Amino acid sequence: MLTAKGMRFPIDVILVCIRCYAAYPLSYRHLEEMMEERGVFVDHSSINRWAIRFLPLLEKVFRKHKRPVGGSWRMDETYIKVKGVWKYLYRAVDKEGKTVDFLLTARRDKAAALRFFDKAMKASGAPEKVTMDKSGANKAAMDEINDKGETPVTLRQVKYINNIVEQDHRAVKRITKPMLNFKSFRSAKSVLAGIELMHMIRKGQLMLQGSRELSFADQFYALAGKNRLV
Repeated sequence: MLTAKGMRFPIDVILVCIRCYAAYPLSYRHLEEMMEERGVFVDHSSINRWAIRFLPLLEKVFRKHKRPVGGSWRMDETYIKVKGVWKYLYRAVDKEGKTVDFLLTARRDKAAALRFFDKAMKASGAPEKVTMDKSGANKAAMDEINDKGETPVTLRQVKYINNIVEQDHRAVKRITKPMLNFKSFRSAKSVLAGIELMHMIRKGQLMLQGSRELSFADQFYALAGKNRLV
C-alpha cells in the first residue's frame, strides 16, 4: 500500500490530488481550490511535491501489471515545453492504439531515438514492424537496431498510417496545456509519467484481477494498493 510517510496529510488525500492532476486538464492552483471546497486545505506547492514524488513510482508499479502490446508499432515524437524550451516526448502505440512506451528527451536526434527504442524493447520485446514519419534520425536509429539484431524489424515511413499515434498525442497534450510550463526536466519527466499512466489505465491496459469491473478512478487506487511506496 502506498504510504504517506513523513506527510501530514492522509494518503487518501494525496492520491486524490495526484490522480486528478494527472488525469484532467487542471493546474495545481485549480486543485488547491477544489480541495478547499471539500474542506481540505492544502497548498498547491504540496500537490506539486506529491506529484513529483509519487507519480513516477506508481507508473513503475503499473509496468508490472501492464497488458502486453501488439507487434506493430506506430512511433512519433511531440513537443513539451520545459523552462521555456521545447523538449521532445517520444511515444509509440500499437495498431490498436495501446501505449507501447514513452520517453522525454532534451534533444531530437538518433541517440534519443535509440534510447527510446531500447527502453520500449526492453519492456515489450522487439516489434515485428515499426511505422514512423519521414524523420531521418528515427530511421537511422531503426537501421542501426536492424544491423545489430538477428531478426530485422520491418520499417515503414508512411505518414497516414502514423495518424493513430499523432492523434494519441492529443490526449497527453490536453492534460499538459493548463500546466503552461514545467519548471524543470525532472518535474516534467515525473508528471508525464503520471499522465501516461492515467492514459494507459483509461485505455484498459491495467492487468489486475477484477480491474475491468472497476471504474477508472478505482483502478488507479487499486494499483496504488499493490505496492508499498515510501
